[in-house]
Amino acid sequence: MSLREIVATNLRQMRHAKSLSQEELADRAGVNRNYIGMLEREEHAATVDMLERIAAILEVDPIEFFRKAD
Repeated sequence: MSLREIVATNLRQMRHAKSLSQEELADRAGVNRNYIGMLEREEHAATVDMLERIAAILEVDPIEFFRKAD
């Protein structure tokens, strides 16, 4: 599993856990909704700064984006 795939999967799961739509998360992060969708579909790789911003919104440690599911 690629790192991009791990980040995409974790982002989607964490977003769902907070009951946020892609649009809601994007609005809070100050980005276009399409950007969040592209991250979740592995079409774009987020910067470290963006992952830090999204992690703050989701109230998780940014390292959680990189944890591979068992």
